[in-house]
Amino acid sequence: MRFFQPLKTTLEMIKFEHTVFALPFALLSALLASGGWPDAPTLFWIVIAMVGARSAAMTFNRLADRQIDAENPRTKMRALPTGEITVSFAVLFTAATAALFVGAAWKLNPLCFKLSLPVLAILFFYSYTKRFTSYSHLVLGICLGMAPLGAWIAVRGDVALTPVLLCLIVTLWTAGFDIIYACQDVKFDERKPLFSLPKRLGVRGALRVSSGAHVVMLLLLLVLFVREGLGWVSLAGVLLVAALLWYEHSLVRPDDLSRVNASFFTVNGCISVLLLLAVGLDKLTSW
Repeated sequence: MRFFQPLKTTLEMIKFEHTVFALPFALLSALLASGGWPDAPTLFWIVIAMVGARSAAMTFNRLADRQIDAENPRTKMRALPTGEITVSFAVLFTAATAALFVGAAWKLNPLCFKLSLPVLAILFFYSYTKRFTSYSHLVLGICLGMAPLGAWIAVRGDVALTPVLLCLIVTLWTAGFDIIYACQDVKFDERKPLFSLPKRLGVRGALRVSSGAHVVMLLLLLVLFVREGLGWVSLAGVLLVAALLWYEHSLVRPDDLSRVNASFFTVNGCISVLLLLAVGLDKLTSW
């Protein structure tokens, strides 16, 4: 029990269930790369790599930000600031999940293994970007955008336009919703030497940038639709995603951020799963 309780707390701290944000895009990329579902071992190691990478990155982020979190009223009750889990346990968990990611990459193919350490470096680097740039949201987007790119490489061992499009789509989608999420901390950021687009542009300006990022994301989804020769099921999925993004932005106003969590967690979780189901069903029924 001495081990499992800190483990449970750590998984709650990093919101393990939010792996759903990027995992469906990785699975979608793998599906397109293989012309159907990849073989079971490849699919298994892609999922393990995703879980390992995200868990390591999120725990490292909590470690890097633990002093900032302790001062922020919104985050001061997180597990590290309160001492619910120790720094040493979080470090061990980060190391173990990072090793899991590298091991999964090794099982996939040589290129995945060679890229695993640079990918970890980028994931860990993100945790410090808010200390010197207002574009940390874009860096976070790149971190999640690497998921479909990595899944494609896991299946094919190369890079093509399709995974690059998926990478850009996920990057813009993530940057857009992270800007919305960051609006909650604009007053705290103003008091501290921290950077964000809401701090730089104000909440109203930042929400406009978020909307713009999501508009470009939708345009890229249409490019992907044409390039992959997708059918009406995928088009319906894209239209539903557009509706969900509209709904997400309707929940948040410059003078009312009370529904940011609903926007961030519920809507974005639905978007990634919806696209996987729509495009997956479209492709699998046409092959």
